[in-house]
Amino acid sequence: MLPRAHRVVSGSDYRRISRKGRRVSGRVAIVYLDREQAGEPARFGFIVSRAVGGAVQRNRVRRRLKAVCFALLGDAPARSVVIRALPAAATAPWSELRDEVTKAVLTRR
Repeated sequence: MLPRAHRVVSGSDYRRISRKGRRVSGRVAIVYLDREQAGEPARFGFIVSRAVGGAVQRNRVRRRLKAVCFALLGDAPARSVVIRALPAAATAPWSELRDEVTKAVLTRR
């Protein structure tokens, strides 16, 4: 589980990041990246809608995304990230999900 300091918890933060952040689209997820903030920890938020599937599938996708982000904590730049899962995330293999999210989060632009 991600420590609280590394989670986006405010609805206003979700809205700000998803509307004004840089967008990186992929087959299984859309990743919104906020500006880097020196001295702040990397923070992650997740949006998994009903389009992904039933409650069991949505929770499995959310857990998998959290596991990917937990592994990135040491390497991720100091910025806020919101990951919106697409319906393909429910059936995507672990390696594809991990590679796509990792590539998007570690982009430095």
